[in-house]
Amino acid sequence: MQQRVPAPVTGSGVPPPRPAARREQQQPPRRPDRPDGTPSAQTVLSLLPLLAAAGLWVYALPRIPFRDIGDYGLLDRFPPAFYAALALLTCGFLVTLRRAGTAPLWPATYSVAMLVALKAPPAILYDSVRYAWASKHDAVISRLLAEGTVHPTAELSGGMSAYDQWPGFFSLNAALVRAFGVEGAASFVNWAPVALGVLTLPVLLLIYRTFTDDWRLVWTAVWIFQLANWVGQDYLSPQGFAYLLFLTVFAVVVRHFVRPGSAGRLRDRTLLDPAAAAVPPPTTVRQRAVCILIVAPLIATINASHQLTPVMLCATLFALCLTRRYRNIGLLAVTGLIMLVWDLTMGRVLFLDTLATLKDSAGDLLSNSRAGYAGEPTGPGPELVGTANIAMVLALAALAGTAVLLRRKLVRSALPLLLAAAAPVPMFAVNDYGGEMLFRVYLFGLPGTAFFAAAALVPAAGAAGRTAKISRRTAAVALPLALAALLAGFLPSYYGKEGMHYAPPAEVELTKRAYDRAPDGALILATTGSFPGAYYRYDHYERWFFTEQDVPENLKMLKDPARYLAAGIPEGRPAYVILTPTQEKAVIGEGYLPPGSFSTLRADLKRSPLFRVVEESEHGLVLAYRPPPK
Repeated sequence: MQQRVPAPVTGSGVPPPRPAARREQQQPPRRPDRPDGTPSAQTVLSLLPLLAAAGLWVYALPRIPFRDIGDYGLLDRFPPAFYAALALLTCGFLVTLRRAGTAPLWPATYSVAMLVALKAPPAILYDSVRYAWASKHDAVISRLLAEGTVHPTAELSGGMSAYDQWPGFFSLNAALVRAFGVEGAASFVNWAPVALGVLTLPVLLLIYRTFTDDWRLVWTAVWIFQLANWVGQDYLSPQGFAYLLFLTVFAVVVRHFVRPGSAGRLRDRTLLDPAAAAVPPPTTVRQRAVCILIVAPLIATINASHQLTPVMLCATLFALCLTRRYRNIGLLAVTGLIMLVWDLTMGRVLFLDTLATLKDSAGDLLSNSRAGYAGEPTGPGPELVGTANIAMVLALAALAGTAVLLRRKLVRSALPLLLAAAAPVPMFAVNDYGGEMLFRVYLFGLPGTAFFAAAALVPAAGAAGRTAKISRRTAAVALPLALAALLAGFLPSYYGKEGMHYAPPAEVELTKRAYDRAPDGALILATTGSFPGAYYRYDHYERWFFTEQDVPENLKMLKDPARYLAAGIPEGRPAYVILTPTQEKAVIGEGYLPPGSFSTLRADLKRSPLFRVVEESEHGLVLAYRPPPK
């Protein structure tokens, strides 16, 4: 029998790579835990935190008093067991991360478990639609189901015409409602954050695996992305749906649009970071043309669903063209052409209106990067949210910047991710997007930022020397601290203003009764549109959310609210005022009105002879306008 010769070992203790033709997995496949079938110590260490966290989470869930939300949203309503469950999931993830290369199913399980633990409580507990804009989108879907078509040229108050001009997302949900035989989108709307998160996870894996072979880095980037995705655009929204398609197109591009002869030195392993992956194989012109045909329907769906995402996609593809690897002018031209065709046909009305406003916003970096369009957040919860948001942005920027400076070889191979992270930034020079451009720039730059933030916390495997040893020791402390800090920042960012997002069913029903009581064409007044049911039967009424304006104008309104509102009601138009507790939390928290002024406004309107009380309860106040005698 021929004796097997062991492979030579280098000075670092790592065998040299095998030839490409006979390349095998670097780590052997897992064997059964033990001959008698009992779990190994590693399996037990991986499983126990998961089971304990699940038990604590299930125990905590019914003990969350969500109907009594205070100044800090759900933060002071979550029981200690809930926070303990999140801490155990974090610890379990760190344990399984050590074996991510041989047992990737464990970090994947923990990633899904953390996603569910963080975002499923409202879906399980709430007895009404979470978040006013989700309720608004439910109203759009209901109208589409009732009428079976869209009216892109019809004029509707409150900017609601745009939903008929970009109906792709709503048409899909209407089809789902019919396919599953449910009453409406409200039956599944609160599960959207979980569903979109689960669908996003494999797309992120494809993107990150394109640039690194290190599974620890991949899963840490995914984990950071989930904790840093606090913007809240993952509800049942065109943005959440289009963002998933955006990431899918990006994944296809970075994996299948590599130009021949463009990798150059990037295929020389001695010049790359040990964690860097080999550049994907190049594709011919014909293959790239076929790929364009494949992604074109996705790009068209993005354009049919959302206004801003196609612009961000074009910006990202343009940034990729700055590299020789992904200089695909044809793909960029096709993407821009699809966007232009849609904007000049279905979206023509809003597109032209937006162009007309650019002269006032273009180049105004300070205003365009401002969060919101009211005053400063007021109250403990909103103020904490603002602080947490800033801290999260700074922490991610610091981590990503550290990786860019210290791991330049990884930056060289993962340059497309860095360019994609920076691509949305020029949007600050264009428009404020209703006070949300800051959040959208952050969101579209997050995949690349999360990757480099993870690279700062996960040292390269197999690296030798004193510097590598120091990096590993530093990471052993920095990684758990960073993940704990990001978790601490996510919770107030996502749940700190929950009082604005949850309304009890009785409040929603009061709102619907007010609308049903009003005749078609009536004017409905409310302090803000940020309350569930605000857009119920929106095509039958006009709306005036009278505090959604500059704060000085609101202070003027508060001097005599009844006369101020009466002066804005057209002669002969029936008008109703709806005031609810959710509105109070929204206008005070977002800074539209100073603290205590909502109660003053309510009392003044009740006293005024210009308005009569139609319905009043702890869930809200409905008034009808009584024009003065001539």
